[in-house]
Amino acid sequence: MNNVVVGLSGGVDSSAAAAILHNQGYNVIGLTLWLMKGKGQCCSEGMVDAAKLCEQLGIPHHIVDIRETFQEHIVDYLVAGYSTGITPLPCSQCNKAVKFGPMLHYAQTELGSDRIATGHYARTRHDPATGRHQLLRAVDRTKDQSYFLYDLSQDILARVIFPLGEQPKTETRRVAAAFGLHTADKPESQDLCLVEANGSMRAFLDKYITPQQGEIIDQSGRVLGQHEGVHHYTIGQRKGLGIAHSEPLYVVALDAVNNRVIVGDREATLAAECTAQQVNWVSIAEPTAPIRANVQIRYRAAAIPATIIPLENACVRVVFDDPQSSITPGQAAVWYDGDVLLGGGIIGRNP
Repeated sequence: MNNVVVGLSGGVDSSAAAAILHNQGYNVIGLTLWLMKGKGQCCSEGMVDAAKLCEQLGIPHHIVDIRETFQEHIVDYLVAGYSTGITPLPCSQCNKAVKFGPMLHYAQTELGSDRIATGHYARTRHDPATGRHQLLRAVDRTKDQSYFLYDLSQDILARVIFPLGEQPKTETRRVAAAFGLHTADKPESQDLCLVEANGSMRAFLDKYITPQQGEIIDQSGRVLGQHEGVHHYTIGQRKGLGIAHSEPLYVVALDAVNNRVIVGDREATLAAECTAQQVNWVSIAEPTAPIRANVQIRYRAAAIPATIIPLENACVRVVFDDPQSSITPGQAAVWYDGDVLLGGGIIGRNP
């Protein structure tokens, strides 16, 4: 049977993906992962909208309670990271450990489907020369989400469909309206699901990490002010420091052990290289020699030319052609050859 299980969050993107596949003749089965309680997509509110969509399309809808997995792999992961002075990237971790893996497992074991689909803006293709399944940027570069998908396995890439990867977001809205979907005019989610559910990242973290006052110092050790918790700051942050100075200051390091936030001028935020750990090679096999690629170190950042040097234990050294600002431990470094995502990993602490 031509079955496909579509992950539904209750938003317009996943709704349009389901409608497109249904219109193409697939036997679509809706699946919503219950991640947590609260407002926003992926929460109680999103499940209601997903159920309405399935009723509208006349397709079955399944809900899987995966809150414990989400707590372990996302909430605990974030709290542990922020507690030690790094800024974790939850979305790629969530895609790998919470969404795509469990979705495929449930589809195969419970729903009789070997294919899954989501409303992500990305593309896949199979390279017959290497036998690998490649991950590519979406046609709409302003909505491209491949950066968050770098950690998907070959097994998942072989079985996933991204119906929106070939079209702009404006077309998604048009398609949703053409199908008469009730989500067609639903506002787009602007924040992390945890931010939507808690009001702010600060509010979420303060539920788990007790704020502890400490010093804000410059790189010479001079005390410039006080903070109420290292976990409230991230590398490169300029606003909200609460200190007056003759020139703009940025967070350049977080010392969680001594409960200190270190600041400096913009030049102090620059670094010529970084390491990436827990590397996943996606569209190519792990190289044995350095390669050239364009590296993206934040979701909205441009991809910058660099040399990727393989190291041991699933690590690489990334040497940029030009020094980069605010390279943040815990975030992802993802490297591309044009639209093809070659691999990625988690940025390590500065040496």
